[in-house]
Formats: sequence, structure tokens, C-alpha cells
Amino acid sequence: MSIWIIFKLLGSLALLMFGMKSMSESLQKMAGPQLRHVLGAMTTNRFTGMLTGMFVTAAVQSSTATTLMTVSFVNAGLLTLAQAISVIMGANIGTTLTAWIMSLGFSFNITDFVYPAFFIGIILIYMKKRRIIGDFLFGIAFLFLGLGTLRQTGIDMHLGEQQAVLDFFASFDPNSFLTTITFLLLGGILTFCVQSSAAVMAITMILCSSGVLPIYQGIALVMGENIGTTVTSNIAAMSANTQARRAALAHMFFNVFGVIWILFLFRPFVDMVCQMVGYDVTITKESAGAQAFLANAAKLSFVLAAFHTCFNVINTFILIWFIPQIERFVCWVIKSKKVDEEEDFRLHFITAGFMKTPELSVLEAQKEIQSFSERMQRMFGMVNELLGEKDLQKFTKLFTRIEKYEGISDSMELEIANYLDQVSDAHLSDETKAKIRAMLREISELESIGDSCYNMARTLNRKVQGKQDHFTERQYEHIHQMMQLTDNALTQMNRLMGGRKESYDINRTFNIENEINNFRNQLKAQNIVDINNHEYTYAVGTIYMDLISECEKLGDYVVNVVEARMNLRQR
Repeated sequence: MSIWIIFKLLGSLALLMFGMKSMSESLQKMAGPQLRHVLGAMTTNRFTGMLTGMFVTAAVQSSTATTLMTVSFVNAGLLTLAQAISVIMGANIGTTLTAWIMSLGFSFNITDFVYPAFFIGIILIYMKKRRIIGDFLFGIAFLFLGLGTLRQTGIDMHLGEQQAVLDFFASFDPNSFLTTITFLLLGGILTFCVQSSAAVMAITMILCSSGVLPIYQGIALVMGENIGTTVTSNIAAMSANTQARRAALAHMFFNVFGVIWILFLFRPFVDMVCQMVGYDVTITKESAGAQAFLANAAKLSFVLAAFHTCFNVINTFILIWFIPQIERFVCWVIKSKKVDEEEDFRLHFITAGFMKTPELSVLEAQKEIQSFSERMQRMFGMVNELLGEKDLQKFTKLFTRIEKYEGISDSMELEIANYLDQVSDAHLSDETKAKIRAMLREISELESIGDSCYNMARTLNRKVQGKQDHFTERQYEHIHQMMQLTDNALTQMNRLMGGRKESYDINRTFNIENEINNFRNQLKAQNIVDINNHEYTYAVGTIYMDLISECEKLGDYVVNVVEARMNLRQR
């Protein structure tokens, strides 16, 4: 066998994998925001969840993308584990469309049709508004060029006439259960290594359609691919939270269970699929002649696609009734960690494993920013608590906790910004780029809220350490009123961060901001009068006004966060 044919084989496989990747990514860019809404809205029960997973996977042509998206939705708390399991089941059905596309590519020479697609694609890429459609056309053209080249390479290799290859596959007893297990494991390992079930399916189709690999071993390889592809989502979920790891395990359980029951019915099931497609398993080269044998073998790509579809549809139909039991099983295997999440500065929703789909990574960042926002309101609540704390030991402990929170806010800003920076390096839609810019502004303003809270805590600490006089009752009352207004502003901000901006009335935030400004001005004027009337010392008056002014500044930062989230320009 010529070394050039081997390079042609490897190159066409690379073209196929690149085409799949480009096509899937461009489809995600076209439908990314809509897919997020569809996944959130259409998973009301197990059947709609399954249909959602099926259609989304068929749309983006990648079960890995759908699974990673689903795992990240669980990670972000947008889907329950039961909903995620039903979506993953649907994704397994949706991915069978890829096998049908590939079987079409193997059944006739499709390479002649790819060149017009390349020509139209390059024109669209240079037209800025149609760039993503151009990327999609290039992706699908590379996919079919890869398939066509693989098909031709398979013919040029004359595998059916290579005695060494024939002898190798003939050395496996076709009736042995051990042979089936061997090819099943081989399919799983190959898929895990190349991280593409499509590439392994293409190799299987070449071997089967050339008449070298018997159909039973070919189908065992396809079964192995089903297990190998689940490893990707499990690796991605390793750095995620408990629920996300459970969703990934449920994906593996689904495919492993399917492979186990199919092994008990292997021969009858494969024979049934062959009968459906019209492939005769009894024909051999000796009994029917080379031409009739190869004509029969040409149907094998359709047999593999049909098996893949039947396997996943029947497996889903069996397991969809047992989703609560699967949920209990994965919860039993992966126990929840008992950690003090409040004091843990690690990011909970952003993980490196989800960078494969940058268009959808924005969702994790948004959820992380929501967590950041809620944390800042809790920090402000501690400052309020610090104001009324009379016990020096408890005061010191609480002040140390606020100090820790200030460090957490700095770390969160940096880590989220670094993540968004990595995401923005990818080829993104204009809408997503605008979202990333808004998010960078949000985290900067949230970190400023943390600084304000820390400044207030330091002011109170300075008062306690300097053994200053206590505030008067009226001063306490005014500080509490101002803090209540500021807390209301933070509550409105978090309502916006956790909900849909279309349903949010921004005038509420502006009204609270006006109230804070007017109250600050009123207290500023009153403070000068009270110091002149010797109601309290100048030093106490300064600390008092520092707290009031810091609350007003914090209110400004809240408005800036809200404006960034609503895509309004800074005033």
C-alpha cells in the first residue's frame, strides 16, 4: 500500500472532521441565542425535553455540543437533572442524522457538488453580514469533500483484494461473542482518541462497503462509538459542579445500558436491520461473484446508519420511562460535596471544559456574574450588620469576613474577565461580541460595589479603633434609612441579573437613585447645622458623612451595572 494513499486517507479524515467542526460552529453562531431559549423553554416534561435534544442536535450537527450545552445548563442551574437526562436522550437520536448524511456521501460521488459551494461560500464570507452562512457552506463543502475523497481512497486501496487485510479480519471468528466485544472496545477507544465519532463511522463505512469488514464486526464498532463519545462530556464535567457531573454520567449510563441489552439480541437485531435496508447477509464473493458481492456491500453504509438510528430510538423509548430511577442512580454514585460555598471564591459556573462552544459559553459567564452580583448584596448586608455590632470580638470577626469578601470580589472580576477574554478570541457573532463588552462593564462596576462596601467597613472599623463617640439616635436612623434605600437598589439590580431584561422596568432603579441623591444632599446640609449646634463632634460627623457618601457612590455603581445589562450608554 502506497504511503501517499495513507496520507490521502488521513488528510480526507482531517477534512471530514474539520468540515463537521466548521459546520457545527457556524450553525451554533446562527442559532446560539435561540438555542439557549429553546432549551430553557421546551423542557417542561420528559417528552418535550427529548424532542428538544433531538432537534437541537439535528440543527447543530453535534451531539457533543448539545451534551456540553446541557451539562453547562445544569451547571448554571437552568435545567434540572431530570430535564437534562431527557435532552441528552434526544441528542442521541439527533446525532443519527450525521450517519445518514455520511451514508449518502458514500453511496455516490458527491465531490462534484462541493466546488460551487466553496465559490458561493467565499463570496458570502467577504460579505460581512453573510459571513456565518459562508462559514456554514465551507464547513458542509469540506465535509462532503472529505467523504468523497474517503470513498475514492477506499476504492483506490482495493482493500477487497489485499490478502493481508482480508486475512487479518478473517482471523476473528464472526460467530464468537469475544469478537463482538473486541470490536466494541476498539470502536470506543478509537472514538475517545480522535474525539470524533463521525471519523470512526467513516472508517467503518470504508471497511464495510469495500467488503473487507463483515457487517457484524462493523456494527460492533458503531456500538463502541456510542460509548466512546460519552467520554468527552464526562471529561468536560470533571471540573464542573456535582449536578453537571451527574448529567454527564447519565449520558454514559444511557449508552452503556443500550449496548448491554443489544448484545443479548445482537444477531437477530442486526439481521432485522439488514432486512429493512435490503442487504443480504448470506451473499459471498464466491457464491455470487465479485460484482454482485460489491453491489450488495455498497448498501452497508445505509445498514450502519439504520442500525445507529434504530438502536438510539429503541434505547430512548425504553429508558425515557425510567428517568426518575436514572436520576436516583447517578445521585447515589456521585454524592454531593459539603463545602462552604459562601466562603469559597472558586467560580461555580465557569469551567474550562465548556470552551468548545464559545457562542454558548456566554451563558456560563452571565450566570457567574449573577452569582457575583448576589454575593455583593450579601457583603452589603454584612456592613449593615457591622454597624449595629457592639461586641468587639464579633465586630472584628465580621470585619475580617468583609475583608475576605473584598478579596473574593477582586478575584471574581479577574477570573471572569480572563474567561470572557478567551471567549472573545473565538469567531463570534456581533450580538455576542456586544454582550461580552457589556459583561466586562458589569463586572468592573460590581467590583466597585465590593470596594464601596469595604470602604464603609473600614470607616466603621476606624471609628471603633479610634474609640470615637457613638452616633446619635437620629444619625443611626438616617444611616439605616440610607442603607435600606441602597439595599433596595441592590435588590432591583439582582432581580434584573436573574431575570429577562425585557420584563424589567429600569425606571425603578432610576427612581431609587434619585431618592438616594436627594437624601444624601439633605443629610449633608443637616450635618453642617448639627455640628455647628454641637449635637456631635466634627470627627463623628465626618465618619457619618463618609458612610452616607459611600452609600450614594454604591448607588451610582448599581445604576451603571443596570445600564450595562440593559445595553444603555453610560450617563
